[in-house]
Amino acid sequence: QVQLVESGGGLAQPGGSLRLCCDASPSYFTFHTMSWYRQAPEKRREVVATITRAHGTDYNDAVRGRFFISRPRYNAEDAMCLQMDNLKPEDTAMYYCHTKAYVTWIGDREYWGQGTQVTVSS
Repeated sequence: QVQLVESGGGLAQPGGSLRLCCDASPSYFTFHTMSWYRQAPEKRREVVATITRAHGTDYNDAVRGRFFISRPRYNAEDAMCLQMDNLKPEDTAMYYCHTKAYVTWIGDREYWGQGTQVTVSS
């Protein structure tokens, strides 16, 4: 089974910044994509940003230009961070690390982290 360990999050003022990171293990899995999702109270879970093994990135239009997903270590395929700048109150949500991972004896499967709370408020 894949384990996703999230760090970061917390409270920020509007216009402020926060950084979320996620480490995936064990390393013998192939992590095709790693993503951040978020879910606000009484709203559907939505994808925020995705990074692929080839380091391609994609963003939800609501965060494009404010959030930046990257690898914290050169060529690391088992970790990612999300730099969140110019935060808005509507960014308040529980943020979840997600991966699509493969290993021969399980095949392709999706895995989720426990979630980390981000609150943007003055």
